[in-house]
Amino acid sequence: MLKNLLFIALGGGIGSSLRYLCNIYLAKTYPNKAYIATFLVNMLGCLLIGLFVGYFQKHQTENEAFKLLLITGFCGGFTTFSTFGLENFNLLQSQNYILTLGYILLSIVIGITFVGIGIYLTK
Repeated sequence: MLKNLLFIALGGGIGSSLRYLCNIYLAKTYPNKAYIATFLVNMLGCLLIGLFVGYFQKHQTENEAFKLLLITGFCGGFTTFSTFGLENFNLLQSQNYILTLGYILLSIVIGITFVGIGIYLTK
């Protein structure tokens, strides 16, 4: 268990650091448009988690430590949106269309609402 947590922490630290560097670079490229940096990092994270999951499926790799390092750690540190994308893809693959739509809509609406509530509560 501790070994798994170390792999996740290592990957998460690398992913979080890379996200920070991407945001700095993209903020210079697109000043006053933080949403573009967030969008691009989130989409790159989705591509990366897809590549990692696809690779492990194709090669039937059972290396749990490497999966934890790259998928849970790195992608989780880089952007949790990639996990959100993977979960929705899996729901679509299992033909849970209504559940997928509900999950997407509720995540967005409730997420934005809770941000507002959090800001309101701190005023």
